[in-house]
Amino acid sequence: MAILSKSALLVIDAQKGLLIPEGKQPMPCVDVRNAVRKIAEVLEIFRRKKLPIIHFMELHRKEMVDFGRELDGTEGVHCIEGTKDAEIIDEVKPSDGEFIIGKRRYSGFFATDLDLLLRGLGIETVYITGFLTDVCVHYTAVDAHQYNYRVRIVEDAVRGSSWEAHQAAIKAIRYLQREAIISIEDLF
Repeated sequence: MAILSKSALLVIDAQKGLLIPEGKQPMPCVDVRNAVRKIAEVLEIFRRKKLPIIHFMELHRKEMVDFGRELDGTEGVHCIEGTKDAEIIDEVKPSDGEFIIGKRRYSGFFATDLDLLLRGLGIETVYITGFLTDVCVHYTAVDAHQYNYRVRIVEDAVRGSSWEAHQAAIKAIRYLQREAIISIEDLF
């Protein structure tokens, strides 16, 4: 399955806080370094094809007034605006002409202008990479489905809070759209 025209790549929350060693991260995530290498590969494919790329940054105010119920779960305080942990990982930083959207909640659609941007670009299919498969990737994929976009999760280039949670999210997304889960090889 080659990349469809009218497609965009969404890179979800590839931020430096994830590079903290496993077990010490405020947001637990498995196998981050390998995922970052795969995200970089996908970015290169989309850049060569000159297709739109949209990077997301989860950002919270230092006053912590916008976390909502997020801290009720496993995650600790993370992605505070202006901190190094909130910055995009160097290997996958946006290039000129790529879009950046800050978000305060899990979904890239919730209280952002993502739908407006995608419609303005004429996008019908979103390819998704990034973190965490079971949280922000999953919620963004579900909302993309609700907004009537085709969803393609590049499974090699997403990771979850655990392998079990990652697999459960992949299964849930595949339930919504049979062809949603692809590999990097499928992009060729």
